[in-house]
Amino acid sequence: MKRLNLILGALLFITVIHVNAQSETKNWSNDPAHSQLHFTVTHLGFNDISGTFDEVIINVNTSKSDLSDASIELTAETNSINTLVEARDNHLKSADFFDAEKFPTITFKSTGLEKVSEGTYKLNGNLTMHGVTKSVALDFIYKGETVNPMSSKKTIAFKVTGTLNRSDFAVGDKFPEAIISDEVRIAFNGEFTQPEH
Repeated sequence: MKRLNLILGALLFITVIHVNAQSETKNWSNDPAHSQLHFTVTHLGFNDISGTFDEVIINVNTSKSDLSDASIELTAETNSINTLVEARDNHLKSADFFDAEKFPTITFKSTGLEKVSEGTYKLNGNLTMHGVTKSVALDFIYKGETVNPMSSKKTIAFKVTGTLNRSDFAVGDKFPEAIISDEVRIAFNGEFTQPEH
C-alpha cells in the first residue's frame, strides 16, 4: 500500500510539473535588426509609395507553442517614419499628417487571435494613432521556431498584414484620395527572442 501511494504521488508530481510546463507564460521581444513595419499608399491613383517606422518595440506573451493564446503589444515611434525622402518624412511628421510632436507614438494592443487554419490567425486589437483608437482585424501568420546559429538563441517569427483607412484616424485630412489613397496597406515581418534575465 505504501509503495502504491509513493507511485501515485510520483505520477501526480510528474503531471503537475508537465501541466505547469505547458502553461508557463513566455515573453518574446522583437529583434530590431530582423523586424520591419512597412506601410504603402497609392499616390495620384496609380503609383505605390512605401515607408517604414524604424523604431518599433513588440512584446508577445504566450503559453502555447503555436502562439494561439498570444497577447501582443506594439509601440512605434512616430518620429521614426522613413520613406527615404527627408522632405516628405518631415511633412508626414507635421500636423498635416501624424503630428509627431503631439502624438509621439502609435500603439497596438491585441484583444484576441482567431484561428483560421494551422499557423494562420485573424489578429484583433485596438490601434491608437493620431490620438484616435479604433479596433482593427489583421492577418497573422506564425512562421515557426528555430535556433539562430549566430546567437544560439531560440527564435520565433511571424508576419502580420492588413489594411486600414487613414481617414478613420484623421491623418492627412487636407489631402484627398486623388492625391493619397485613403487605404493604407501595412505589413510587419519580424523575429523574436526571449529577453535575457
